[in-house]
Amino acid sequence: MATHPDRFDWALMKTFLAVLDAGSLTAAARNLGAQQPTLSRHIAELEVQLRTPLFDRTGRGVSPTPAALAIADAARQMALGADSLARTLAGRRNQAAGTVRITTSMVAAAYLLPPLMAELHRQEPGIQLELIASDQLSNLLRREADIAVRMVRPEQTSLVARKLGDVHIGAYAHETYLLREGVPREPAELARHTLIGYATDDLLERGFAARGLPFTRENFAFRTDDSVAYGMLIARGAGIGFVAHYNARHWPGVQRVLPQLAIPPLPCWLAVHREIRSSKVVRRVYDFLADALPRALAQVD
Repeated sequence: MATHPDRFDWALMKTFLAVLDAGSLTAAARNLGAQQPTLSRHIAELEVQLRTPLFDRTGRGVSPTPAALAIADAARQMALGADSLARTLAGRRNQAAGTVRITTSMVAAAYLLPPLMAELHRQEPGIQLELIASDQLSNLLRREADIAVRMVRPEQTSLVARKLGDVHIGAYAHETYLLREGVPREPAELARHTLIGYATDDLLERGFAARGLPFTRENFAFRTDDSVAYGMLIARGAGIGFVAHYNARHWPGVQRVLPQLAIPPLPCWLAVHREIRSSKVVRRVYDFLADALPRALAQVD
């Protein structure tokens, strides 16, 4: 059966380009790590398939014929296409795929993780992410989640915990509140302002007492233990509240006040089960968060 000139073995083009660039079969064989007789046979096969001579044999090597020069550019484009195909396939093999469940506090789930998860999905479209918003610390141990982002260091030996940085906290209020009530210049001035606190936790009272400001529960006109509702009270101009910097930058019109007020930061921990090493997809999400979270926490505005 005759071979049509538009049907040929593409694999032979690699040999063709190697010989064309090297100028001799010997040099081409050396560059490819192949045997000269093999390359000579490839060229002969390609010439038969294309029904045209490609090289003239000379004393010093080979010289390309006009036909060889005519197809050289197209052959190089084929080589580039093959390389691109190989890189694409290699990239797909290296992509992780599967579902990873991440648990974190309700406020971090609302404001800290969403932009990071969106970026991770752009990088790893094969990974499906489940976000569990919970202030309970036990869901990682109960295997309800694969990875946890917490402000408390896990003590269980079955977990691997890594500190990523600190969650810095500031005093914030909406510009409408500040226009109405004025901007406090000193911490002591907070006593005459409308403050937002917690319903059952005396963390803020204890913190102010340590700084010589004996605020009581009654100093906090608004109180809630729901972290999302707490933030919305600030964002709607109800009063002055105390939140992480990463929260406030999502609320248009909310401004930081009393930057000199020293509020102890909270540590941010990334925790995972020890068997993470056996899961490529969990490891990919863990490594991404370990790199992205410190940068997100470092942003103030």
